[in-house]
Amino acid sequence: MSKSSPQKMPLYRHGDVLVRRVSEIPAEAKKRPHLTLAEGEITGHSHRVAEAASASLFELRGERFLLVHGEQATLVHEEHGPITLSQGCYRVWQQREYSPQEIRIVRD
Repeated sequence: MSKSSPQKMPLYRHGDVLVRRVSEIPAEAKKRPHLTLAEGEITGHSHRVAEAASASLFELRGERFLLVHGEQATLVHEEHGPITLSQGCYRVWQQREYSPQEIRIVRD
C-alpha cells in the first residue's frame, strides 16, 4: 500500500471509537482471535466487524490495528449506524476523556 500524508487519511468516528486509515500495520503486531474493536462496560454492546472473513484485528503494546482484506468490512454497534470500511489498514483508538482527577477511557 502506498504511503500517504496523515492529512489525506480518512478518519471515522463510531461512538467512542475512532478509526483512521494508516499506510501499514506494524510487523510486530499480534493477531487477535476476534474482531471486537471495543467493548462497552455499561451496556455490554461492542464495536465489532460484522463479516468475520473480511478482516483481522491486531494489537501491539495496547494499540489496535484492523486489516480489511476483503473488499469491505462493516463496523457495527447496537447504538450507532454501521460504517463501511474499504480494503486497507486502519488504526483503532478508544476515545478518552479528561478530568482533573484522571484521564479515563470513554465507555458506551
